[in-house]
Amino acid sequence: MTAIDAPAVQRDRRKPKRSRMALKPAGIAWILPAFVLSVGVIYFCIGYSAVLSVHEYRGGLELGDAVGLDNYRTALTNPLFWGALRHTLIFFVAVSAVQITMGIVFAALLHSRVRCAVVFKVIIFLPVVIAPAIMSPVHRRVFATQGPINWLLEHSGLDFLAQPWLAQTSTSLWVVIGVQVWSSIGFAFILFFASMGQIDPSIIEAARIDGASNLRILRSLVVPSVRGTTIALLILNVITSLKLFDYPYLLTRGGPVYSSDFLGTYIHREAVALTNLGYASALAILLLVAAIGTAVAMSLRARER
Repeated sequence: MTAIDAPAVQRDRRKPKRSRMALKPAGIAWILPAFVLSVGVIYFCIGYSAVLSVHEYRGGLELGDAVGLDNYRTALTNPLFWGALRHTLIFFVAVSAVQITMGIVFAALLHSRVRCAVVFKVIIFLPVVIAPAIMSPVHRRVFATQGPINWLLEHSGLDFLAQPWLAQTSTSLWVVIGVQVWSSIGFAFILFFASMGQIDPSIIEAARIDGASNLRILRSLVVPSVRGTTIALLILNVITSLKLFDYPYLLTRGGPVYSSDFLGTYIHREAVALTNLGYASALAILLLVAAIGTAVAMSLRARER
């Protein structure tokens, strides 16, 4: 080998090393903490819940007897499970309908020339930032038998409508829905307000020149333009409905007679009050599968459209 060939051989030997270094991810050090947190905490807990769901586990260090899929079969044949699922569906439909309608209306009004628009924005969005633990005692007082709602009805000649809103099976669920609507309209309003800001003003002006009314512009131009936001909000509402716990638990504890019971309160009762942790874990896995499946199905359906 000549002296001229030696540097060439050395360069050839260095090339693979430089190629391997080029393939090394440069940002792995930045995403490693989040990756460890996700895998080590979230996914580990999901996997551990799946293990508990196939055991008769009552707490402690021992898992108990393996029962296979018996916990899942018990859940799918339990009327309380299907009742909680039915309440979840009613909650999703009612909250989504009111939230989307009022969010679009408020956003459209505040995109027009309204005085003190900033004040109205704060008023609409304020319930979103108030914790349910703070507002639930207030709502319990408002809807109490001797509370302000019944007082207003009695003093306005509508005393026949006064009733124990939280203490009867026919109204407890609707009180929970109403409180959730009150606390979430501001979130929908912010999303739609931002989405409407992306609409080209020249399109609105062209529609006005053609003689379109405000209602026609809202129905034919604005609503189709914010369809992506509407779909995203529906997906968020599906997940929120399936994991709802705070307002039903703090307002009614899922009662009376399970009339406002949701999957979250049902799982909490089985896990904490009854210490039936294996069965509660099976319920949690079913809830997770339902949330992921519904969200994926809605996303694929929206993409096809």
